[in-house]
Amino acid sequence: MIKKLIGSILLNVSLLCAMAQDAHWTMASQPLAEIKTLKKQIVAPQFRKKDYLISTFGAKGDGSSINTEAFRKAIDQCNKDGGGRVVVPKGTFLTGAIYLKSNVNLYVSEGATILFSRDSSDYPMVFTRWEGMECMNFSPFIYAYEEENIAITGKGILDGNANNDHWWYWCGARQYGWQENRPGEQKPARAILHQQMAEELDPRQRIYGDGHFLRPNFVQPYHCKNVWIADVKMINSPMWNLNPVLCENVLIERVKIVSHGPNNDGCDPEACKNVWIKDCYFDTGDDCIAIKSGRDEDGRNIGRPAENHIIENCMMKDGHGGVVIGSEIAGGARNIYALNNVMDSPNLDRALRIKTSSSRGGVIENVFFYNTEVGQYKEAAVRFNMFYEKPGKHIPTIRNVWVENLNVKGGGKYAVLSNAYESSPVTNFTMINCRIDGVQEPYKVDHLEQVTLKNVVINGKAITSFD
Repeated sequence: MIKKLIGSILLNVSLLCAMAQDAHWTMASQPLAEIKTLKKQIVAPQFRKKDYLISTFGAKGDGSSINTEAFRKAIDQCNKDGGGRVVVPKGTFLTGAIYLKSNVNLYVSEGATILFSRDSSDYPMVFTRWEGMECMNFSPFIYAYEEENIAITGKGILDGNANNDHWWYWCGARQYGWQENRPGEQKPARAILHQQMAEELDPRQRIYGDGHFLRPNFVQPYHCKNVWIADVKMINSPMWNLNPVLCENVLIERVKIVSHGPNNDGCDPEACKNVWIKDCYFDTGDDCIAIKSGRDEDGRNIGRPAENHIIENCMMKDGHGGVVIGSEIAGGARNIYALNNVMDSPNLDRALRIKTSSSRGGVIENVFFYNTEVGQYKEAAVRFNMFYEKPGKHIPTIRNVWVENLNVKGGGKYAVLSNAYESSPVTNFTMINCRIDGVQEPYKVDHLEQVTLKNVVINGKAITSFD
């Protein structure tokens, strides 16, 4: 009898969860209440009140002495003793890869710079993700794997030291320094990695590093819990700046990112759960925030969605997209809340962009875009695209997208632009109290169903439907 009762309860809970995923909001108070509840779950880790000054472990802040070993010793000792702060004092500290261990807060003091080496041999091979694909490659500049309670804080600078002569030209683009007679270009290795992923080769047998030119990401905690990044300024990243992967409870606040190299996304949380990005500044060479959950086979096989993300009170000074979901989104995404953000740039292509393809698949649902101020942009304020890259056999789903209090002053080509599959239309799309001025065309859409438009004004004209 008890077993039957427990089984019945579990079945009811399962059904309720399934219904919650299929449900859609009918008023803004619903997602706002969800945000309030979620904020209580995302908290910064606490650390033992003990400081470990890196200079005590032999570090020299002269900008030329290599300090990789001093960072390692300080972090090891802090971790061994039960945790605390590893403190970087004023000065410029050159180093290779930094591995961050549990219960360690890497504190970069105001006036301090961690300057990362341009020598690829200073970055050992680790298990990592590169553009949503798992492999063995150069360590990210700051890396952690299966650690808990880790942080990077302080008002100092993290300098990736990348430019057209170091790291960036590996992308193979002339504008970033690549030339035919210059060794180093990622495209051949990238193609091989795609093929290995399609063949589902063991990721630890996908070995790259020297001679393959896949640029490392800047900061990548991998499979970690309780991650806190606050107050630091990040510049000159080789590729993506902040890229937590498969992490849970991630708080990123008051971080300033200024980096205009290729693929220099600001923050790319990937297949993470419970993420809060707030009060940050993004001045980037690619998307400001790009939420991801893995590419194609790797994303689907792991099956971890990007889940429960808040993006709040951020300034997107420059970048291709403000808040972007995809394109490496094969694991899906749900419960993405962006509110009280400001973005304005002639290089901004879209304010809210959901990009995927039938090589990805997955379900993207429950996206809340609220109280957003936009100045200038190029293409579309709201953009849905199910044809971002090559087609496949996994038709994606996009549903329950709510845009409210969107105010656009400068405009671009379209207010709303949509390319979806007829067999999988974007469903439950709501716009309320939106004013978008200065666009060339109000909208260009296909395959949108269950659309609600209330007090939507484009170029001074009320829009009640997309007919």
